[in-house]
Amino acid sequence: MIRTPKSFRHLSALTAAATLAACSVTAFAQSSPDELLDQMNHVVTVTDYEGTVVRWENGKSEALKVVHKIIDGVINEKLITQEGNGLEIIRIGNDVHCILPDKQTVLIEEWNEQLTLFSALPTSEIRYGAEYDVSIVRKDRVAGRTAVMLAVRPHDEFRYGHRIWLDEATSFPLKTELMGIDGELIEQIKFADISIGSNISMDAFKPSMDIDDFSWYSQPAQYASEDVETNWQCEDLPVGFEAISTMTEQLPGADAPVTHIVYSDGMATVSVFIAEKHETEFVEKFNVGASNTYSIQQGDYQVTVVGEVPAATVRRIATSMTQN
Repeated sequence: MIRTPKSFRHLSALTAAATLAACSVTAFAQSSPDELLDQMNHVVTVTDYEGTVVRWENGKSEALKVVHKIIDGVINEKLITQEGNGLEIIRIGNDVHCILPDKQTVLIEEWNEQLTLFSALPTSEIRYGAEYDVSIVRKDRVAGRTAVMLAVRPHDEFRYGHRIWLDEATSFPLKTELMGIDGELIEQIKFADISIGSNISMDAFKPSMDIDDFSWYSQPAQYASEDVETNWQCEDLPVGFEAISTMTEQLPGADAPVTHIVYSDGMATVSVFIAEKHETEFVEKFNVGASNTYSIQQGDYQVTVVGEVPAATVRRIATSMTQN
């Protein structure tokens, strides 16, 4: 089965955005960090833009041309890799076409809302002053535009810090950084150039090559899910995290449904998957960029915890999951 490269799937979901009325420099400076984040959360849902995004992780960087427009309430988006095989990703609403020129293949799949460029941005549920401090640090230049840098600093070792550069004219996030507990840079996403609120034609969302003779494949749905109640809980959940959803999911290749619990503190999100245990005892942990995973057997079940949080967080949650 042909699969879309993970790094591009992660980027293929640039969350959206139409320009807020431009704030004056004075008005922007008088806004509180909370007000700026509220403006940001609004603007990324309504803005049309095009430009070049550069993502850095694990010492490697990649560039992607992006065109994004809201048409009659539907997200239209096209992304083209600037290196390698020239992968193109075209999204119209929930339909995604991944065009692989080197394989002369088009993969059709359904949009996944979790795979967004700005998925780690804080929501209205974040508890400022409790688990995080938020402050305006300084002004910078990003993509040739004046930006105000916000710092989101965690109070403990169970979550990452964030730096967000907001466009002074629109509050659009031009650059984001994920910071480790020791202040090291884990991941950076930034616009090298951007045009916000530009007049984008429909032709911009057509493939840049003739794909009539390409082979076409449909990617099956990743899983079926259903909201449920569960007697599983975390006895030692880090302060600030709470369960925001519980469901059962039938994963591809699995013999039985798994229980999926999602915990969040308003910024960081952790998924807990509980399934029938394997025949052999094991403890497994691994790291991919900002994401950490810890898997352990608890009684007759295998508990796997995944999230863009420090390794200590997934381990603490996994080892303290119990049944009532």
